[in-house]
Amino acid sequence: MAKLPLGNSVLRFCLAAVTIVLTSTTLSEAFSSRPTRCSSTSLFSESSSSGGYVEEYDDFANFSSTQLTSSSPTTSSTDTADATSSTVNNQEDTFLSSLQSRLQQVEDNSTRLPLMILDTMLPRQILQIQIQHPTLKALMKHRVNEETPTLGMLGMARLSTGQTVPLKTGVEVEIIQMEKATDSPPDNTSSSTAGGEEEGWDISLRAGRRFLIDGEVDKTEDGWTEARVKFLDSSEEEETEISSAMKGPSSTESIGDRLSVARAIQKCKEFTAPNMNMNGSLSLVDRWIELAKENERHPGQIDVLLKQLGEIPPEHEPTERALWVGALINPLPSMGVATEIRPALLVSKKAEERVQVALEGLLKSIRHMDGSQRLN
Repeated sequence: MAKLPLGNSVLRFCLAAVTIVLTSTTLSEAFSSRPTRCSSTSLFSESSSSGGYVEEYDDFANFSSTQLTSSSPTTSSTDTADATSSTVNNQEDTFLSSLQSRLQQVEDNSTRLPLMILDTMLPRQILQIQIQHPTLKALMKHRVNEETPTLGMLGMARLSTGQTVPLKTGVEVEIIQMEKATDSPPDNTSSSTAGGEEEGWDISLRAGRRFLIDGEVDKTEDGWTEARVKFLDSSEEEETEISSAMKGPSSTESIGDRLSVARAIQKCKEFTAPNMNMNGSLSLVDRWIELAKENERHPGQIDVLLKQLGEIPPEHEPTERALWVGALINPLPSMGVATEIRPALLVSKKAEERVQVALEGLLKSIRHMDGSQRLN
């Protein structure tokens, strides 16, 4: 499937290339008798609804070198030169304007996501659900057909007042499986008119980049909700945290904040370092895995989970390591052996905070499973 970042790069390359070409002495030298296409990707083509016919199109299909360079034999050379120059300038402006418009469209699409409020997820987690709601099914089909099989997943947070509200920080999830549910109720020909069950779809979603809602949330004509988002990068966040601290108002505060990421990296070692307080001096992560395998809801659950999560990130990536631990002790589906820390990990502003949340959650879960201190 085509990816939006790739399309963005293609369009930027085309815009730069066209700008260079259009500065040549005449536009007729820049174009052949047929319009140049940026690429053969689906960004500039669409499939006909009948059969496999593909109709290519672009905004510049009406341009040709003969149109741009033709002149009347009765026209003076000066008038011809002026007219040609005017035509070239007009065509150049239209050409670049159209490319810029297409580039802006791709950029807008890359920062807008349809939102789904269902469960808090962390990067690397996989959620398997069955959907029946017509709007949700239409959304999934739309995203797959548009070759952008992603959407934004948001969870809920409970306030001190007891009120639950959707988080403003979530994860981009990729649709990795979509098929008719094998255990859905039998087809009912009157379901669409008599209030019967909709046909179920089995959906698998894999969490990737974190994001923050960065604009108004709108409801589309198709019935789902969309918002402009800002994608978050752990390394950039940590670099910003360090650089911001160096510009702090006081030297004491600056040093303290600057060392925050260093402390987070140091604390990260506790996840995988041998721990004398654990049986056999196992690390905290290894001890949790050992105990969790004794509390599996079905055989092989932890092995599948570890395969999904992959290797634990290195200690010099404290945020990523904390998110990995959170995904480990709060798996999908839940095992019920740890407190819910995923919302706290998503809303935390500093790497040290995320590591501390993950470390405390891991220790509490170990104590719960070994019986030394049960969770309430």
